[in-house]
This record gives sequence, structure tokens and C-alpha cells, in this order.
Amino acid sequence: MHDRPMLDPAHPGAPRPRGVHVLTSEQRVRTGLAGTFAFFADAANLQAITPPFLDFRILTPLPVEMRVGALIEYRLRLAGLPLGWLTRIEEWEPGRGFTDVQLRGPYTRWVHRHRFLPDGTGTRVLDRVEYALPLAPLSAPAHALLVRPALERIFAFRREAVARRLG
Repeated sequence: MHDRPMLDPAHPGAPRPRGVHVLTSEQRVRTGLAGTFAFFADAANLQAITPPFLDFRILTPLPVEMRVGALIEYRLRLAGLPLGWLTRIEEWEPGRGFTDVQLRGPYTRWVHRHRFLPDGTGTRVLDRVEYALPLAPLSAPAHALLVRPALERIFAFRREAVARRLG
């Protein structure tokens, strides 16, 4: 988590709202930019890079036409409780990246930016998630003890799964 004020991309020049946390992840894969982007642009691959303990299921009929405004609905389990989640693609830049935003789900804010940069014959995969929990600042202990460690575990699994598939 970054403690310094960060800009809120929804409101350029304004500081990030209090209670918004940031998680970043980066890895290099051997697959070129086109193949890497194609992998992440296929919503069906989301299930393959999500840890089994979340029991993640895409409810939207596949294939999903990825574009600005595309909606993806899925269900997962957290601590045994079923959770519905609805995401909208807010930005779509083929070959460069995309941003998905949670419309319905467990967070009061979830903005996930996926960026892809050429790196020699491979690709750098960059993730940045801005998220907030309900009832902040009362949720701060739950964030520190449960949510942040779970998100770090999820993204560690994701990096390993991506590395297995893209090298």
C-alpha cells in the first residue's frame, strides 16, 4: 500500500480519496506483446489465473466481446460465502491495456488497470488496483488482517499461473 497521496484518475489533479488502497503487481513473460494481450483479452482465461479457493465462475456467456462498455458477471466464494461481481470495461486499448471497474461486488471501489509493455522478445505485465472497503475507516483492521493479505495471495497465484501459460 502506498501511504503518499496519489492522484485519482477519475478526477485529475485531486488527491486519491481517503480509504482507497493501491495494489500493484508486475511480471515479465516470454510471450510477445500480441500474444500476451490476446491472452488477457479473452475473459475465459480469467478463471485459469484465479486461485481455486475463490471458486470463481464466469456467468456471462462466452466469448465476451471485449470493448469499452463490455459487462462481465461472475460469482466467487470468499470464506465460503457466495459473492456476485459485475465488471464493466472502462478503457480498451488493444495491444496496450484495459481497465475494468467493479459495478457490483464486495468493494466500494475497484478499478483494475492492466498494462502491457514490450520488453525485448517478451512483455511486461503491469497491474494496478485501486480499491476501497465498505465502512472505511472502520474496516481498516479487516483490511490489514484479511483483505490485503488475501489480495496479495490472489495476485501471487495469478503471477504464477500467467508464468505457466506465457513463460
